[in-house]
Amino acid sequence: MTLSSGFENISDIAPAGRRALSRRGLLRGISAGGLAMGLPGGSFAFAQEGGTGGTLIIGQDPEPLALTSAASIDPGTIAVSGKIFDRLFFMGVDGKLTPQLATGLSLSADGKAIALSLRPGVLWHDGKPFTSVDVAYSLTEVWKKHHSRGYMSYVNVIGVDTPDPLTAVIRLSQPAPYISESLADGESQVVPAHLYAGTDVLINPRNRDPIGTGPFRFVRWERGSHILLERNPHYWGAPRPYLDQVYFRFLKDGAATVAALETGAIHYVSGSNVPLTDIERLKKTPSIVVERFDSSYSPTLLGFGFNLDRPIFKDVRVRQAIAHAIDREFILKNIWQGLGSLSDAPVPPQNIEFHASDVPKYPFDLTKAEALLDRAGYPRQADGTRLAFTCDPKMPSALVTKAAQFIRATLARIGVRVEIRTQSLGEYLDRVFTRRDFDTIVYTSGFAIDPALGIQRFYWTKTFQPGVPFSNAVHYSVPEVDALLEAAQVELDKSKRRALYVEAQHAIQRDVPIVPLLFPDVIVLHSRRLRNAVQYRNDNLARAVIDPA
Repeated sequence: MTLSSGFENISDIAPAGRRALSRRGLLRGISAGGLAMGLPGGSFAFAQEGGTGGTLIIGQDPEPLALTSAASIDPGTIAVSGKIFDRLFFMGVDGKLTPQLATGLSLSADGKAIALSLRPGVLWHDGKPFTSVDVAYSLTEVWKKHHSRGYMSYVNVIGVDTPDPLTAVIRLSQPAPYISESLADGESQVVPAHLYAGTDVLINPRNRDPIGTGPFRFVRWERGSHILLERNPHYWGAPRPYLDQVYFRFLKDGAATVAALETGAIHYVSGSNVPLTDIERLKKTPSIVVERFDSSYSPTLLGFGFNLDRPIFKDVRVRQAIAHAIDREFILKNIWQGLGSLSDAPVPPQNIEFHASDVPKYPFDLTKAEALLDRAGYPRQADGTRLAFTCDPKMPSALVTKAAQFIRATLARIGVRVEIRTQSLGEYLDRVFTRRDFDTIVYTSGFAIDPALGIQRFYWTKTFQPGVPFSNAVHYSVPEVDALLEAAQVELDKSKRRALYVEAQHAIQRDVPIVPLLFPDVIVLHSRRLRNAVQYRNDNLARAVIDPA
């Protein structure tokens, strides 16, 4: 395809020899005008790349709800499906984009069109060719319609043109300065249009028998036991992948997971699946490597959310009282073992570009909490109780449950009785996001670096979407905040955009619909025999090598 004159080349955005494009670099390119660039392969410095054969065994919990992000974006699904499906781009811990199914990106001078050059010769696992039709279908019929983050990521997308099999042109109603990050998100897996078009995406049988373009092909799923993937011999990144197989072994017990890692029964596990009290000891184990990433990459929030449709939580004084009654420092130090960071704002402090430090704060203060409840009309009754409600911690997570139990004990000191209800992840998602049968929740949820892809889905009226997991569960809806978020979503001037998000964070923390408890660090543990696979759970493992014992 020959791009129209509306697509301009800004040569200084991607100087000769640059091997990856940072998110900030792309934003600068958008604000400068047009951008056209190719993305040559590989930007990470992997030691001793190359190897032959072997099976990588991963300790996995939770078990996926599906095997493609088309059906679910729960952590288990993303962890497994990211090896089967490719994205257009990949963003690593260094914040840079590298090509997967797209090899080039061009932006029109007005920022309202994005042309993607697609990789030639890519085959789906069933032998069909990958084309621009797959990109158009995935974006408009899957990501935008069925993903909580996808709705806002692609809200300005009015269509995707497919002028030829290797070109897709995304048409926008307004500029979208965050678009590069959304195209690289782990949820944005391209699915085969020839197997999904004309079907109900959420119940398509291929969600559990997937056909992707990724480095590994699906073999079998034994429920409650394991998932087995095998090497894709026709992968576009040949000679990668180097592994013969990837075996996901489901382990629900943290102690058993640690024992399996120490004995070599598994080679790789997320830190969220092991007791954090073991981390320091495991760091000293010669056969194990512990990797730690803070919230500057793929931030995750541990939050306490209120169902704002419940009458008791419509009074901001009640929400502020409970915020004052939660000892966040204790949770960080004693439950998360200090592996995280506190923040009074919904954007983590490591995100210097957008974090707001001057926001309403709720330090631990039980006296102030009781005074606020008194003023709200909830005095202590004869039995000492002021009010009662339920709390649903997101499962399965021993840490989240411990945090909920600690909060319950602290709130009891101010006369608030809390009933904790535990359930499976599927039951939790149905209760919270579909039936909305909850009072409060304690949960972890992944953000994104850009606030348009991060905080917006939790605080924007339009992301209140019953039935869509990980959306605006608390039903926060404030026109003032909506206006700020919507203005920031399309603002290209960096300083103006920051000012809008700072003002939005101030308003959000004034209303405190969600108490930001902490931002946990990302911990990955793996055998020292494993090389080139420490890019968090979203890595596709194409470069991974497992050395002989």
